[in-house]
Amino acid sequence: MSLASVRSQHGATTPATTVAYDRCGTGPPLVLLHALGTDRRVWDPVLEYLTGARTVFAVDLPGFGSSPPLSETPTPAALAQALARFFSAVDLDRPHLAGNSLGGWVALELALAGRSRSVSAIAPAGLWGGPLAPKPNIARTLAAAARPVLPLLAASAAGRRALLGGVMLHPELVPAAAAAHLVAAYATAPAFAAANQAMRAGHFEGLDRIEVPVTLGWPDHDRLVTPPARLPAHVRSRILSGCGHLPMWDAPEEVATFLLDGSAQIA
Repeated sequence: MSLASVRSQHGATTPATTVAYDRCGTGPPLVLLHALGTDRRVWDPVLEYLTGARTVFAVDLPGFGSSPPLSETPTPAALAQALARFFSAVDLDRPHLAGNSLGGWVALELALAGRSRSVSAIAPAGLWGGPLAPKPNIARTLAAAARPVLPLLAASAAGRRALLGGVMLHPELVPAAAAAHLVAAYATAPAFAAANQAMRAGHFEGLDRIEVPVTLGWPDHDRLVTPPARLPAHVRSRILSGCGHLPMWDAPEEVATFLLDGSAQIA
């Protein structure tokens, strides 16, 4: 199945929120929230496995992809508030949520605010014990410098491994155009620096107060996020095998199964 055939609404925005999104599929609504420095296209490999059972909304968080930045600091809580306004604008009443990294943290914030039916979070950010020290992002500087030659680098499997080996186990599986887009999105997202700083300066403390089902997935080759030592008893946790921090190309069917299972859980 081609990507175009599973999308019924492409590149739409809502006048009230200017959040860019794709809508496709049929069934209970499932909103997909991407990681820091990516955009909604990071979910492309998974869509065909979801759309027979879910109405999927893949969104660009404010300041990423085609969504303009917020006027305030893009903390996970502020991003969640923007998404809550988006839900109201498109008549989404407590959808199921799925997020990766930053998107996982935003999904947890929305659940804590009573705006979701369930959460499936892959390598969610924010579950560390306290604020993290500031850290220069050398990789993003290198990605920006490489932009003029990204198509050339992404054309070979070796080039894709060099570009994406830090976040994927099998970068060679990513099509060349998608790999170049991923790196360009990472290098150019206007909200990246502020969102990264806001993430590192805080942590999510409300996991034990979320009342809807929460399922956390931990890629077994993730170099960026590790599971916390303790999770509340009601939170489900599982390992995603054979994949890195961005697991969508490494294991699209496994990721889809994880999301379908998590979004089948209703309190």
